[in-house]
This record gives sequence, structure tokens and C-alpha cells, in this order.
Amino acid sequence: MKILVIQDHLRSGGTERQSLLLAGAAAPAGHAATLLTFRPGGALGTQAGAGRRSLQPVDLGLDWFAPGLFRAVRRSMPDAVVCMGRMANCYAGFLQAGFPDIPVVATLRTGKTLPWLYRRSLRIARHVVANSRDARDRAVASLGVPAERITVIPNALVFPPDPPAPRDPGLRAHLGAGPGTFVMLCVAMFRPEKNQAELVEIAAGLPAALDWQLWLAGDGPERARCERLARKRGAAERVRFLGYRADPSPLYSAADAAVLASRAESLSNFLIEAQARGLPAVAFAAQGVAECFLDGETGWTVSPGDRDSFRSAIARLAAESAGRRAERAAKAAAFARGAFDPARQAAAYFELLLRLKGS
Repeated sequence: MKILVIQDHLRSGGTERQSLLLAGAAAPAGHAATLLTFRPGGALGTQAGAGRRSLQPVDLGLDWFAPGLFRAVRRSMPDAVVCMGRMANCYAGFLQAGFPDIPVVATLRTGKTLPWLYRRSLRIARHVVANSRDARDRAVASLGVPAERITVIPNALVFPPDPPAPRDPGLRAHLGAGPGTFVMLCVAMFRPEKNQAELVEIAAGLPAALDWQLWLAGDGPERARCERLARKRGAAERVRFLGYRADPSPLYSAADAAVLASRAESLSNFLIEAQARGLPAVAFAAQGVAECFLDGETGWTVSPGDRDSFRSAIARLAAESAGRRAERAAKAAAFARGAFDPARQAAAYFELLLRLKGS
């Protein structure tokens, strides 16, 4: 089977990593995949391999500009097309109308407000893959997509899901965290919807007796504002801005808990990666968040904006014994390695595409 995976740009986000995983899993499964991007380059561009093609001859900085898209599809004549990301999905409806014999699969992997063309594509494409049950329910209730045309395939773990490793004292010491420091970690691009500023506010209001640090990994337009806020709240020595990490795995091994205050999610790659490495999670209840962990056992959802409850959950985790932490870590890792196994998720995509191809 020939598969065309379409993505606008290989920035460093979770959807882009899922595109790379899907395209990379095709050959071992006996399929041929091409990853077609609108823009060349990108933070993850070097990971794309020889199967990547770009439509813009040079990077024009335009996520929406897809010159020659129909010509590229016609030349490739794939057995199935999978559109990943907002801009690619805006074209899914046009592609399905232009190539009615080729199943075009739109994907719903965001909780943000969708452009009109994206919503149109969800209704026109042959099928829709949602990455959480919450996203599926939203598509049915709010976007008018028939339930029988939606399949839920959760995100796959991006990095090898090794068993929980002992905390890395070297990295902790390098960042100024002592053996008793409770380290909270968030790995996400600094975009408004990721809401890292709220994590700074929450951490700054933790009990004075608690020895804590907040590690924020990632870059983006909101980083400078968050750095100013940390200084304003007198927390600049405790909030660490770690920048973009191509592989944040060492951070997971050094931290004690995952924290997320995002306003818009569908299924958080960060939370499932953290769970796979044994980190308990505290997160605002955005779409799909509760599906990233065993709610009440390996993670806790908090009503958006409820800072006191968020702080209480952190304080409870910080007070747990080493034995209880180890039990919780083992349960989190077992859950994530089973529920978000990359081979299982890729197989689910290929099974769906073969079925659509034959229908």
C-alpha cells in the first residue's frame, strides 16, 4: 500500500512527531510512505529521512501555502492520504473532492478552535481519526461528523518507553535541585494555549516550607513573558527555562511530577511520555487529558483555573514516601507502555487504511 502523509511544517510539536512516526513505521510493515510537507526544513526536518518531499522550493514561512499539492498527489497516486495538523487538514476536503477514488483521512488532534476549512474537511473526508475519545465526541456533537466515520487511535509514544529510571542526580544538581527538592516538569512549546504562565503562578503560591523547582522545556512566543512573570513573582531562582530539547527523556528521569495547565489539548504527548517514564501528573482538565493517565491513581485532573486544588495535589505528591512513589511510577509506566505503544498505533492506522482502500 502507498501512503501519503501530509503535514504543513516539521516544527517541534507533538503532531509533527506523530507524522514522523507514522511515515517511519510504514516500510517495516510492508508499506511505502511519503511524508509531504508544505514548507521545507523545520526543527524536526533532519529526522524525516529520504521519504520526505516539500512543496515550497524555499521556506517562505507560510504554513498554509501548498503550491502544486494536487499535482504532487496525482504524480504519487497513493492508495490512501493521511492529513496531519491544522493546515494540512484544511486541504483534506479539497483533496477528497479532487480524488474521489482515493480515501483521504482527516485527523483531529487538537482542542483549539478549528478554521472553517478544517471543519468542512472533517465532514467531507472519507474518514476521520481522532486521537482521544473526547475528540471523537466533540466531532460528533459539535462538528457534525457521523460517529461511524470516526476511529479513535491515540497518540503513540514518541521516545522509546524505557522502564522508569532512577532520578538523575547529576542533572538535578546541575539545575540546582537537591535530593529533597520536588521537581515539576512541563515539556511544551511556549504558545498561548499551553498556558505555562499559569504554572508559574501556581508554583509561586506553593507552601513556603516546600522545596520545589519548576522546569519548563520548550521555546516559543510566550517564553519571554513567562520569564518576566517568574521574576515578578520572586521565583526566578526556582523556575528553570530549559529551551527546546530534541529528546527530553533525561528531564523525565530527573523530575518528580509532570504538570500541565494547557487550555487546549486533544491528547497530550507530554503527559503520556511522562507517564511512560513513571511520572505522576497533575493537569487542568482540558479535552482528552484524563485519557493520558489513570485518573486518581497515576494522575489528577483539576478544574481549569483552580489553583488551590492544583497546589494541594502537588503537595500530596511531594509528601509521599519513596515506596509509594515507586508503586505509582510502576503503574504509570505499565499503563502508558500498553495504551500508547507505537507499534500498536501504527498497526491501527494501517489496518484502517487497508479497509478504506478496499471499500
